[in-house]
Amino acid sequence: MKELVGMCTGCGREVYCLNGFLNGVVDEEKRLWCTACEEKPKGQDG
Repeated sequence: MKELVGMCTGCGREVYCLNGFLNGVVDEEKRLWCTACEEKPKGQDG
């Protein structure tokens, strides 16, 4: 099952829930990030 959760804060890509697992992260400010943007070193643009 694939369900759209929202858009990445960094790059604007669609972030999905795949079979019950979020394909990204939500930070402490409740912003949604794709896994590619979340893995970038802090301070780089997404």
